[in-house]
Amino acid sequence: MKRILTAIFILGLSLAGAPAQDEATQEQLNKLKGSVQDLIEMQRSQAKRLDALEKEINDLRDKAGGTGANAEDLQKLADQVQEIEKKRQADKELILKELEKLGKTGGSTSGRKSTPIVSTNPPPGGASSGGKQTGYEYSVQRNDTLSIIAKAYRDQGIKVTADQILKANPGLNPNNLKVGQKIFIPAPAQ
Repeated sequence: MKRILTAIFILGLSLAGAPAQDEATQEQLNKLKGSVQDLIEMQRSQAKRLDALEKEINDLRDKAGGTGANAEDLQKLADQVQEIEKKRQADKELILKELEKLGKTGGSTSGRKSTPIVSTNPPPGGASSGGKQTGYEYSVQRNDTLSIIAKAYRDQGIKVTADQILKANPGLNPNNLKVGQKIFIPAPAQ
């Protein structure tokens, strides 16, 4: 930059000594002078931007110099962690209460009775062996299948299969059980 200014100054002096300058030369000198002034202004502007960036970098270094966070940031984080822990504890207590409720109802969530009702009524379509059978009457619940019903009775210690239930209920369509429908569950042979 100094070289350009020096060259312009020398050029200006040499031209000033010349008694007759033409207009074209003067116009070129004016353009060069304007360009130099633009360059000087851009240099000042960039120097200001560099100073601002340097200050910002120093601020970031100061902030990152210790733990990377100040005491206020750490306190906010600690408060958030405590809030999350409180919510986790509340959720845990709610889950335990729900599990306790399920334990009291025998673990059933489908509305099925935990113990079957003992009945000596014949199957709905009559006794398959010509006489009365011992067994249990069951009222079909929502989402029941013969396998689910048989398993519920097996869980109660009554050994019965879905096939035995089907045989004890002639005309029963296992694919079309209706809620509230009464079916006969045969008691195991002694």
